[in-house]
Amino acid sequence: MKGATPAMVMLERSGIEFAVHAFDHDVADTEGLGYGRAAAHALGVEESRVFKTLLAQSEKSAVVAIVPVSSQLSLKALALVLGVKRCEMVPAHDAQRITGYVVGGISPFGQKKKLLTVVDESARDFPTIFVSGGRRGIDIEVAPSDLLRVLDATSGAITANGA
Repeated sequence: MKGATPAMVMLERSGIEFAVHAFDHDVADTEGLGYGRAAAHALGVEESRVFKTLLAQSEKSAVVAIVPVSSQLSLKALALVLGVKRCEMVPAHDAQRITGYVVGGISPFGQKKKLLTVVDESARDFPTIFVSGGRRGIDIEVAPSDLLRVLDATSGAITANGA
């Protein structure tokens, strides 16, 4: 795949069905939407179907949290799902170093190292969801069941409105 990101390569090798959607990510800066909400608007998809990939840290390890761009991650709920005392956000520069992706393009797929991953349970409400494709301006559409399976992820109520 010419121009493929590590995320696309991982999905291709895993035999997972996915679609790549490109969009103009500059609206994230010009309209102050943030990358995830800008993707939803550019792709004409409701924000609850577009998921952002965040990096948190528990006392045990770094963890990937995947939540809708229309919601906020609840660190308390994430800790509860993980069975740990507390979680905190990883600073952006550390998230980039750990995942191998730039902020605004952090994909849950094809990261430098496989990390524990928790996906908000709302992902199961849709036949497909959108996550970053590993580069700003590229989203991958994938079935939530495939995302959970290929990442060996856990599902749980990890948003502020789901906690």
